This record gives sequence, structure tokens and C-alpha cells, in this order.
Amino acid sequence: MNNRRRIIRIVCTRGIPLLAVLLSFSHLQANSVTINPGGVLLVDGKKIFPIGLTMGPPVDGQTPTGDDAFDEIRAGGVRFLRSGPVGREWNDAGIEAEQRLMDATAKHGLYCMPYLHRLASIGEHDTAREAMLRKVIARFKDHPAMGVWKGADEPQWGKIAVPPLVRAYQIIREIDPHHPIWIVQAPRGSIEDLRPYDPTYDIVGCDIYPISYPPGGHSLRPNKQISMVGDYTQLMRQVAGDKPLWMTLQIAFSGVARPGKTLRFPTFPEERFMTYEAIINGARGLVYFGGNLPTTLNERDAKLGWNWTFWQRVLRPVLEEISPDSPLAAALVAPQSKLKIQSSTKDVELCVREVGNEVLVLACKREGDTVQVRFSGLPPELSDGEVLYESPRHVKCANGEITDWFAPFDVHVYRFRRG
Repeated sequence: MNNRRRIIRIVCTRGIPLLAVLLSFSHLQANSVTINPGGVLLVDGKKIFPIGLTMGPPVDGQTPTGDDAFDEIRAGGVRFLRSGPVGREWNDAGIEAEQRLMDATAKHGLYCMPYLHRLASIGEHDTAREAMLRKVIARFKDHPAMGVWKGADEPQWGKIAVPPLVRAYQIIREIDPHHPIWIVQAPRGSIEDLRPYDPTYDIVGCDIYPISYPPGGHSLRPNKQISMVGDYTQLMRQVAGDKPLWMTLQIAFSGVARPGKTLRFPTFPEERFMTYEAIINGARGLVYFGGNLPTTLNERDAKLGWNWTFWQRVLRPVLEEISPDSPLAAALVAPQSKLKIQSSTKDVELCVREVGNEVLVLACKREGDTVQVRFSGLPPELSDGEVLYESPRHVKCANGEITDWFAPFDVHVYRFRRG
């Protein structure tokens, strides 16, 4: 029974006027979340670039100024919150806690990503676990705040067998064909190691957290710079094939939050670089991890249950550049352009999107020297280009070329208009 029917049944037995209830809850309808051929998420047919938090502020939480926490993160661009029991299994109490969270997020126009945990793996004889999985899916599949299901976490690194994951996937899709399943892999394993998990998800992801002392401890690969975000996005793009890729980026993680570790957060330039490098290399959604870790919270934020200091100083300014209200919003859900724009420097990465009469070039530079970079292959009719978020700076385009300076980990976003 979906939420609207359950509410109607309750109010009818208590003598509350039915018409008033239907009008009050007319906006609370089950949604449909799909994926288009370009890997873009659609909620009720509307394209969206998913920006999520793992985990978000507490239900009914407040900002340091006393404002509603969910209002604040939504205004900053967030639309998805990972949910589900934390530190415990799914049970009746966990289901009721999820209900409270989903009810709250629905009021703020946010969507949940319930983590199924052990329910994401169902063996042939796991009858009790399968019954709980079916109960959870049936309970929330029609909730207006339902976004995507989060399946097993880091299954390849955790050596979780594929067949039980496939069985859980099939059960979920049988009960709920309207919400995709998202799985996040660890920064471990090769393409060949990860591809067998393809039948277990609709959206694949990878978490990578480069900022620590010593640098880059989260990755076993030689590159210990923050450009490892691009390395893993490229690797996972090959794993994903035609399916969408979402990257999970760092607020904080165990490598800086556990006893004996040195606490370290990304700076604004670092977070901005990682965000754009993931997008440039093919991410169709971003999730930011660690805003709720207790050992990373100062005295003020600990009372509020979330890292508002990092949000105010770093994350919100970054997300405002890619939020649904930003100048980039339409470009982030557009297909990759067929324009063959090239950079004169190998360590500069770029992607091109076309929206109406606009041509947008997103470019970032890996570590190395500060250099002048020439971009060629732009449409010859372009002349003036605005450098977004660096107002009033512009670049001149002549004969399909522009030249600009890039320091290590710089990001520049160019917007040209035809005609």
C-alpha cells in the first residue's frame, strides 16, 4: 500500500474530511526515475544532474543560524541523500526511521537513496533476508522521496559473490521497476575484476578520497595527487559501458577521521578541481561523503550533527557552480558534443557540451608547471568567450582557437555563443 492510500485509510477511520486530505497531499505522488540513452537521470521525465550527500544532516536538523538544514542544502544544489539504517540491520525500527526521513525529504523536494546493506545480497536459502528486502522495497517504492536504491557497498573489494547480488537485483526490479539500483565500488581492482558486477546495477560508482596525510593513501596506484579522481573516473567509465557513472568524492573519510590519523579536509580549489575533473571524465552524478562523521566535527557542528563549517567554506560554493540553478545546469545533462576540440598540453583535460546556441568547454589541469594552453577545433564563427565564475574575464576566439593560462589543478569553464 502506498503512502497516499495508507493516509486516506487512516483519516477515513478517524472522520477527517477526505477532500481536505486529498488536497493537502496532492503533491505527494510516486515518481518514476529513469535513465536516458546518454546516461542522464530523469525524474518524472525531467533531466537532472544528481548531487548527493552520504550522509546528510539529521532529520529536522538546523544550520548554525537556526535555519532548516534541508532547506539550506537544497538551496546549495543538493537533491539526493543517502539513507537507510546506520550501524545496524534493516528491521521494523529501521523501516519507521526511514519513513520519517523520507517524509521529511519529500517536503523539501529532496530524494533518498536507501542503502540496502545486507539485503542487497540474497542467497538461494536466505528466506528471512529476502522477506525483509521485499518488505522494504514494497514499503518505499511509491514514496515521493524515493530516488534510487543503493545496493552493496564496495562489493568487489569486499569479495561479495555476484550471483546473490544478481538475485537481489532481480527481486528489487520485480517489485519496483521505476527506480534504478546504484552500486559503489572501492578504488580497487582492475576493469576485468569489476565488470562481472555489471548485472547487479543500473548505475555504477566509485569512491575516491585523495586528501590525507600522507597524500593519496586511499589509492594503491602510483598517482598520489588529487588527479587520481580523473584516473578512477576514466577507469570506471570503461567499466560502466553504456550505464551511467556517479563518482563519490571527499568531505572526509576514515583515512583522516580515525584515531591516529591526521584530520584533513579538501580546500575549495581542491574540491572544485575534483568535482570538475570527475565531470570532465564522464561522471553523470556526484555524491559527497563524510559530512556526518563525528570525529571531524568541531564543537559547534557536533551539536548540530553535521559539518556546516565545511559546507559554508568549501562545499556550497563549489556546488553552486553545478547546481540545478547554475549557468551550467543545462550543459551538465546535455550529451557530449561531437566537436573535436583539442588541447596543446597533455595534462589538460576537457569536455565540450552544446546547449542551444551555446558552446561550453570545461577544462582542468593536472599537476605540473603553470603553462599557456592553446585550444583548437572550436567552431570558426565563435569570437568572444565568457569565463564562467571568473567575472569579468573573457577570452578571444580566432580561427577556432583560444589561449589561456593554467596553473596546477586550475579549472576554467568557457561559454561561447554562436552568432
